[in-house]
Amino acid sequence: MSAHFTATTSREGFRLGRLTTAHGVIETPAFMPVGTQGTVKTMTPEELAGMGCQILVSNTYHLNIRPGIDVVRQLGGLHRFMNWQGPILTDSGGYQVFSLAKLRSIQEHGISFQSHVDGAPCFLGPESDMEIQAALGSDIWMALDECPPWPCEEPRVREAVERSIRWAGECKAAKAALREKNGLGADRLLFGIIQGGGYESLRRECAQRLVETGFDGYAIGGVSVGEPEPEMLRTVEMCAPHMPAGEIRYTMGLGTPRQIVEMVARGVDLFDCVLPTRVARNGVAYTRHGYVHVCAGRYKADPGPIDEECGCYACKSFSRGYIRHLLNTEEILGLRLMSWHNLFFYLDLMRKIREAIKEERFAAFHRKFLENYREPNDKNPS
Repeated sequence: MSAHFTATTSREGFRLGRLTTAHGVIETPAFMPVGTQGTVKTMTPEELAGMGCQILVSNTYHLNIRPGIDVVRQLGGLHRFMNWQGPILTDSGGYQVFSLAKLRSIQEHGISFQSHVDGAPCFLGPESDMEIQAALGSDIWMALDECPPWPCEEPRVREAVERSIRWAGECKAAKAALREKNGLGADRLLFGIIQGGGYESLRRECAQRLVETGFDGYAIGGVSVGEPEPEMLRTVEMCAPHMPAGEIRYTMGLGTPRQIVEMVARGVDLFDCVLPTRVARNGVAYTRHGYVHVCAGRYKADPGPIDEECGCYACKSFSRGYIRHLLNTEEILGLRLMSWHNLFFYLDLMRKIREAIKEERFAAFHRKFLENYREPNDKNPS
């Protein structure tokens, strides 16, 4: 085990862990709400803490573009800037460069690109990425990587793997240089990201070479990029055996409640996803049985809560009929209540998962959850 992460395996074979950061300890498996721009949409930090949120995710690319790293630094770093006292993980921004930048040019030691906001020229490389994350003051830094699209031919994926491995090593060296120069990042963690598309040999090679370099945790990248769910699960199964049992395992950008339960069963510890707030803005709520489209006409005069077994503020205080009214009249409170419910659902699901693992009943929990939970594309919805 490492100094910052301890993991125990239940008799059933599932993982519980404790990740220690500069701003607190995270009990895993855990879900990280996404605050890309320095905020989880519609929610205050106090509300997030009140529902059991342990850690947030923010984004290097977006914060570097707006408001700019100098502004965040002048205002006391990201924790003070957004008034969140718990741990923060910052993504490297590499995915956003490849998906949002107007023009980009990949070079040996980074990426030149134009801002998606105003077209201004920018550069992001391992050294600058580490400097930005150090200035933000986040607790967990992600190495810069290249995420190939899906589907993608093997030669192109191999290029991305080689580049990601090289950049990860340069990120580690840059972080060490920052520590040596001015003490920055001494108590911060750096995670490497495993790429390789759907090619098992590339995933294995990438994982093994990153482990040889040595990082504080390992993430599975390049999933949830358009591939079918069975392919996504297969990719995680490719990577997990090659990730150290004594380090934290993070699957990036996942997922639906069902996907998270499936990933926990496959040995993953940490998750993030924009879905809870994104679908909330479209009137969709998560429940133990699956999706509820609160805007549907049948809920116009429904006196019941979104989910009768949910203990969130929205479900304890308001009816589906009222929340539907708020959504249909475009009242901001409707978006807040839907986001509140979905985030609470995710965080409560993780609490229940941890309890089930601790009590040696996760296998039954896993089976029952999949039996009860349905999504719109399921063949036999309940």
